[in-house]
Amino acid sequence: MSWNVQYRSEKESVYLDPIVKSVKWSGDGKQASRKLVVELSNSENLRDRLIAIEKGSELRLLVDEKKELFRGVIFSDSINAGGQMTVTAYDENIYLTKNKDTKIFRNQTASDIVKRLCNEFSLPIGEIHDTGFVIPKLIFRDKTLYEMMVMSLTVSEKQNGKRFFVASKEGKLQLLARKEQEAKWVLENGVNLLDASYSQSIEELRTQIKVAGGDSKKKEQTASAKDQELIKRFGVMQHLEKPEQDMTKSQMEQLAKQLLKDMGTIDDEALIECLGIDEVVSGSAVYVKESVTGIVGGYYVSSDEHTFEQGSHRMSLTLSATDDLPKMEYKEPKGG
Repeated sequence: MSWNVQYRSEKESVYLDPIVKSVKWSGDGKQASRKLVVELSNSENLRDRLIAIEKGSELRLLVDEKKELFRGVIFSDSINAGGQMTVTAYDENIYLTKNKDTKIFRNQTASDIVKRLCNEFSLPIGEIHDTGFVIPKLIFRDKTLYEMMVMSLTVSEKQNGKRFFVASKEGKLQLLARKEQEAKWVLENGVNLLDASYSQSIEELRTQIKVAGGDSKKKEQTASAKDQELIKRFGVMQHLEKPEQDMTKSQMEQLAKQLLKDMGTIDDEALIECLGIDEVVSGSAVYVKESVTGIVGGYYVSSDEHTFEQGSHRMSLTLSATDDLPKMEYKEPKGG
């Protein structure tokens, strides 16, 4: 198995493998796009470059020149007097963070909002799953497209508990439902696991939820949810939620239950270094066996960095017991 870096511009399409020193391919579940950093030896005579790399052109990372792992746009490069060059590219979703606007959406689902924003800003669309919940109104002022999308998805998830994430495949934006995953890959000490560390925290844990608000035309209503077992173990730690939009009592109770489910968990984080597996990226599930740190069981990958160098492939993973997706709280601007 070989990993190949392809450079594509309006003038040419060429594999850079003969001059590639190392490749770092990375992503974080809370970031809009994945990144590719390629180190090249781009001069033989210390006077001329072997290849002219142009910003705005494309880099692809492939396996055996067939399976595409990454496709992205070159945003920066640097080179020294010895011809050692670093080129950085991001997948197409980087444009979600490079465009900012003010928008009002009425009676649309989060998936409708994603499609509308992509169409307005000429971003290619791939597979888009229906998020279901029709959001009465959202007002965004001076927000990036990514902020608008994530806020819309956060509002939708709070209401129906369905989880979706934004990704990029072959240059097209994808909005996909996050499903329960089985750990297909085992990372084990003495086999493919090279190093590990582990930490836990209840800093962000909440044992009960109070939702206050309701219908703005009527007297304020409240709804609550409690986890008595967590309260017994850790004490009372309450989160107060004040929805920006009018809600029925039933909707408020549903929201309180969903928030308790989301916030009533112990945060833990595991960092591991292991032999590389192409398919293990942010959002994947893995099974880990490391007895000293106590990292034993199924975990989700929250961030990853794959390094290809001198014929080897290693990956550094940040793991979590919970499948965290980016969340951004929506607050209606003053004045509506």
